[in-house]
Amino acid sequence: MNHKQLIQAGCLGLSLAACQAPAAVSPEQAARLGADLTPVGAEAAGNADGSIPAWTGGLPKDAGSKDANGFLADPFAGEKPLFIITAENVGQYQGKLTPGQLAMFKRYPDSYRIPVYPSHRSVSLPDRSNAATRQNAVQTRLAEGGNGLEQFQPGGVPFPLPHNGLEAIWNHITRFRGYSVKRITVQASPQVNGSYTPSVIKQNLAFPIGLTDYSADKMTNILYMFREEFLGPARKAGNVTLVHETLNQVREPRMAWEYNAGQRRVRRAPQIAYDSPGADGMRTIDDSDMYNGAPDRFEWKLIGKQELYIPYNSYRLESPRLKYDDIIRPGHINPDHTRYELHRVWHVVATLKPGERHLYSKRDFYIDEDSWQVAEADAYDSRGNLWRVAEGHTNFFYDQQIPWFAGVTHYDVISGRYAVGALHNEEKDGYRFDFPVTSKEFTPSALRASGIR
Repeated sequence: MNHKQLIQAGCLGLSLAACQAPAAVSPEQAARLGADLTPVGAEAAGNADGSIPAWTGGLPKDAGSKDANGFLADPFAGEKPLFIITAENVGQYQGKLTPGQLAMFKRYPDSYRIPVYPSHRSVSLPDRSNAATRQNAVQTRLAEGGNGLEQFQPGGVPFPLPHNGLEAIWNHITRFRGYSVKRITVQASPQVNGSYTPSVIKQNLAFPIGLTDYSADKMTNILYMFREEFLGPARKAGNVTLVHETLNQVREPRMAWEYNAGQRRVRRAPQIAYDSPGADGMRTIDDSDMYNGAPDRFEWKLIGKQELYIPYNSYRLESPRLKYDDIIRPGHINPDHTRYELHRVWHVVATLKPGERHLYSKRDFYIDEDSWQVAEADAYDSRGNLWRVAEGHTNFFYDQQIPWFAGVTHYDVISGRYAVGALHNEEKDGYRFDFPVTSKEFTPSALRASGIR
């Protein structure tokens, strides 16, 4: 069979399409977590031929060293590719590639490559997060319409044994990323010839339970608070965006504000949602982080599990020895610095609801079973043509037990342009996790002070 051949065993024999089915599972089903399933619901066993190994606890905290700027050593630096997929041999591997990846080979037959390395199931989350996941498994439910969560314990996976597509995408939206994080990243949208102007962005993200002034009563419906400030280029420097992402978006939609450094004004920003353009028009707002925001404009269907070659253990891409010019090339990032491995993913299809508006008519998401991060995403235009192909180059901060991205790409296979974000190779201030922070840093009144240039 072709690449749509699926592994259905993980679906628990339950309806995959129903979005109103009770989400919580029985204590007997939840007891599988940490047994035949990993603490977050992935299959603990490897696959039949051993090309996907069994999960044995992930990378330990001391898997490698960390330099003065916070960059981690690559624990797999000595490995060589098992093989490299090119336009010439892609037919041999198409059963384990997405339609988007196949489209990239067709669009860039001379330069696009997928180097495939041995698979390592690196992800292991902290005990506190796994405890929250066990609690969620038996109590968390979708809010009315599926656009929010009820009885959700932050820090854990809400639906480690998902029944449907909405539950699976909520696992990505709420996945563990630490309790607070600071980072400086670079984003670029190269022209067809590869020329680009980097945007340098300072980002702060905090989940309520990571705040020193956390109040369960006042913050019960806040999923996280996010603030980003442009440090460059000059035309953007000083502009700041603030988002309060809500958990139950039926009760309270996302709240967002913008500070414009030129006007020195803070304004509400309801446009920071759905298909509003981002990254020089190369992606939508809800493409950020591979997917974010309210899922209410789409019907979500859980197809099942599939084995795919996805970006994984992307320490090479994150290396401080690389310059952005080494990575950003015409058409796509430099494949010499990428790493792909065979992993199991959940395949989720989002189809635009009748009467709703969005640039995309359909989206396919492929979610890594071990981290619940979206690894691949294909988006189709209003005529049903494949338009954009996104790849999340997963990395694992083993010292903190936190999965994240070393880079995120959104390719327009029609125009030949793309956006790349989450790079920080040349930055001196690396990721800082679980730093002390209060809610006062995430208020509209704090925007103007942080954005003055």
